[in-house]
Amino acid sequence: MPHHPPLARFGDRVATGLLDVTSDPAALDSAGFWAVCADFEGRLTCARFADVREEPVPAPVPGAWRGPAPDHWTSSLDRAAYTTAVRAIREHIAAGDVYQVNLCRVLGAPVAPDTDVDALTALLARGNPAPYAGTIRLPEHGVEIATASPELFLRRAGRIVESGPIKGTGRTEADLTEKDRAENVMIVDLVRNDIGRICEPGSVTVPDLCAVEKHPGLVHLVSTVRGELREDAGWPELLAAAFPPGSVTGAPKPSALGIIAALETAPRGPYCGGIGWVDADRGTGELAVGIRSFWIDRAGATTLRFGTGAGITWGSDPDREWQETELKASRLLAVASGSYEDTERAFA
Repeated sequence: MPHHPPLARFGDRVATGLLDVTSDPAALDSAGFWAVCADFEGRLTCARFADVREEPVPAPVPGAWRGPAPDHWTSSLDRAAYTTAVRAIREHIAAGDVYQVNLCRVLGAPVAPDTDVDALTALLARGNPAPYAGTIRLPEHGVEIATASPELFLRRAGRIVESGPIKGTGRTEADLTEKDRAENVMIVDLVRNDIGRICEPGSVTVPDLCAVEKHPGLVHLVSTVRGELREDAGWPELLAAAFPPGSVTGAPKPSALGIIAALETAPRGPYCGGIGWVDADRGTGELAVGIRSFWIDRAGATTLRFGTGAGITWGSDPDREWQETELKASRLLAVASGSYEDTERAFA
């Protein structure tokens, strides 16, 4: 395995000097600055760092990132399999098993064994800037992630918690439909229920519902759910109540998770999990939903992976949902598969 020292980046903040790593969420209520990665399947990695400083993401260095060839990407579900799965979900909805399911596929392409995920961070910062961009590089612990996530999973400031579920995606605002708005409201109800289980009664509110946010190459409908944690609740209780994120599972969540397990053919890993930081000394933290994220898989041949998905409802058209997964992936795959020079030309 190549030697890339442990590191975490979140916006203009960089953390180095790894102190310890744990899977115990109670550590997030202890002391110090933690980088956090929670896989969709439940594996939690919390890494405490000694040195945290303000430092802009460095500019891309020519030759530092050698991405996969554009035609080397393969998908865990091809178009035929994905659209068949969409139809299967619609049958579950017709039967009353579920209202909505987020259906995902995982893409992969081979990369060199010495690939450094932090070199990709510099390209993403230039080619696809995102409000919850982050990097966690812990090769010895199986975590090498660069995310350009636009979605807030959990933000905490003392006892106040927020979530910012995204549902509804289009190239422009005109592409957003009533189906998108109905789906957003459905997931907001789910998130309200999740957070409400560990918040003071009556404290959960929805300050923003179906606001339009613009991101590189697309727009989203975004809502905000806010509440006040009970005095006896901390990070372990918050994660237990809210994980995995409702916007990337479905409603009701238990039924949706069962259907996801039956239809998806590859683990999601950090995709659709939680990626971010916790400052235990200040009682603050911010975890993004692990969408628009790349990670390095070193099980066998070194592979760069990326996930993409869409929310399926009774009103879903299978081909349109496939196209939504393509839209979400296209710009980011172009950044990861291009050279430094390509990115300079495309995003100058």
